Amino acid sequence: MPPLSPSSAALDGYKRQLPMLESWLDFHRATLELKCAGLDDEQVRRPSAEPSALTLLGLVQHLAEVERNWFQRVVAGLDVPPVFGEATGYRLDPARTLEDVLGVWRREIARGREIVAGRPLDGTGRVMEGPVPGMEVSLRWVFVHMIEEYARHNGHADILRERIDGVTGA
Repeated sequence: MPPLSPSSAALDGYKRQLPMLESWLDFHRATLELKCAGLDDEQVRRPSAEPSALTLLGLVQHLAEVERNWFQRVVAGLDVPPVFGEATGYRLDPARTLEDVLGVWRREIARGREIVAGRPLDGTGRVMEGPVPGMEVSLRWVFVHMIEEYARHNGHADILRERIDGVTGA
């Protein structure tokens, strides 16, 4: 997968829903990667502010898990283990580097793209766990949820990055 950047994730327009949804999701994925660009392993492990232990590295891990959950478990109905051995992805392993985590995250994105390819937006999957187990959702719903999930966490990432070195913006 080529490196993501917000400029390469330009919107496709309004005529076709799937390219529009994919473009918005790609924009938010690219924004997360941009928030980590140029930082070292120590910086991406720096927590936001007590009592929160939220870090940029934890956000990337969490979003790798989110990618796996919604595209592999829900859309494809696969029984796959958590990406990093626990359900949220936030727990940091001292041996895990930013490059390692970004590689895993990119693979989860690529796998999600494979799963989505050729599926109709009205195709459904079933939520297996969480607050609404058994709920049936469309691929369209999953895309909207993923965009919302990334948008929320990119707000966190923006604050984390600004706290680390003063850099702001998408």
